[in-house]
Amino acid sequence: MFLLTNKQMRQADEYTMQVLGVPSLLLMERAGVALAEEAERLCQGGKILCICGGGNNGGDGFVCARILKNRGLDVTVLCYAEKYSPDCQINLEKWRALGGEIVDRFPDMVGCLVDCLYGTGFHGKLEGRDLHTAQEINRLHGQGVPVLSADIPSGVHGDTGCVQGCAVEADVTLCIGERKLGTLLGDGIDYAGQCKRVDIGITLPNEEGYAELLTKGKVATLLPKRMRNSHKGSYGKTAIVGGSTTYSGAPYLSALACLRSGGGYTTLFTPSALIPPLLFKCPELLLKSTNEGGMYAFTEESMQTLLPFDSIAYGMGMGVSEEVAKGAVWLLQHYEGKLILDADGLNSLATYRKGELSTLFQRKTCDVLLTPHVKEFSRLSGISVYELQSTGISTPKAIAESWKVNLLLKNAVSLLTNGQACFLNEAGCSGQAKGGSGDVLAGMIAGLAGMGLPTLEAGMAGVYLAGKAAEFGAQELGNFSLTPSDVIAYLGRAFLFVTENTDEERGEE
Repeated sequence: MFLLTNKQMRQADEYTMQVLGVPSLLLMERAGVALAEEAERLCQGGKILCICGGGNNGGDGFVCARILKNRGLDVTVLCYAEKYSPDCQINLEKWRALGGEIVDRFPDMVGCLVDCLYGTGFHGKLEGRDLHTAQEINRLHGQGVPVLSADIPSGVHGDTGCVQGCAVEADVTLCIGERKLGTLLGDGIDYAGQCKRVDIGITLPNEEGYAELLTKGKVATLLPKRMRNSHKGSYGKTAIVGGSTTYSGAPYLSALACLRSGGGYTTLFTPSALIPPLLFKCPELLLKSTNEGGMYAFTEESMQTLLPFDSIAYGMGMGVSEEVAKGAVWLLQHYEGKLILDADGLNSLATYRKGELSTLFQRKTCDVLLTPHVKEFSRLSGISVYELQSTGISTPKAIAESWKVNLLLKNAVSLLTNGQACFLNEAGCSGQAKGGSGDVLAGMIAGLAGMGLPTLEAGMAGVYLAGKAAEFGAQELGNFSLTPSDVIAYLGRAFLFVTENTDEERGEE
């Protein structure tokens, strides 16, 4: 499934109308019909109120109201616009000709709200009467009145999902043509509710340059095939390098997740003080010391032992230090396999090698994936969290392209890019917002990379599978009680979900 920016959606509209010759009024009619069908499904009785602006989104709302009225439903339009787009004006007149009612305040006994106030062209923040309207929609929504938004909830930025102050809280957002990035990024994912896509005949001018949503089908094509006639050496050797006395559990979570992800050999490299507590906790895991004591200390001799491994995850729970930065730099300059740089591996580079990062990454010898969360990425890039969140996918893509790295930017919806292609992962839940979730993900990606996947594809599969495992765990344990260890426990179910035909897909494809 493609995810479009506002500009890309406008280009698709123009291509469909100007090149293919599809009338704009026909597209608006189809959008309005789709909205009407969804509104009728949502409404459990009472009046359906369509809140229309003066743009084409409002025109969709007028069509929706007309269709519903023709079906015999009780429907009213709330509109206080002073100017209208040409197509919106035409459908406003059709609504009036039908005897449709237009009010400028919320009536009593509303059974469903259809938000067509603003569409993807919205930017800035709602003010004045628009703000009051959104607040009233949300007040009624809080009382149980279902809310349907057309294309994107009013007040949400279509490219970034940013909300300045207030936006409409929807139960369902019906995405016209293609899903917009703003329904996934930032606060948009919470305001949009359940997103549904409706095809009204808009054709994309090409199939390149669009972000894509990770789905079960996409991930299924990435996973390596497991042959019956195979052995442990067939599925790679992965090294997990991490840990300190302060964060002793981080590398252990990574190593367990790596084992659950299908790798043949998993070896945990950690300071010697951490090894005794780990003995016999997981008999499948190989343990090796990086150095004496409880904190990582760089030696070239210990790093040399990592070179034969197919993949390495480096940084989890190591603490921020010059020594950790030295290890990361050495791997970037000498290792030729697949390297996942995570957590304190990234934080140490940001602290001790900040001025060298671009050159280090551009001259690397390995296939590398950086796995920062937003604050870690801000430290690495020197770009504020606010700017990162307010530029959508453009800044992460630009940095990945400049540094010549693969990037997994972890967030409620994670972004993966190599600077050209871009993928977003919606799978997951709020139960993952706990310390240790990133360690689990890093280990999974390393295990998948060890089996042969390039790091970008391993990241795509890993982040989706971790999200599905969390969803399955939360179904039984709830988001409050879900732990990273629980996510590991449900990884088998996530892999089965992807690799076998089940009834649990929930219409992703």
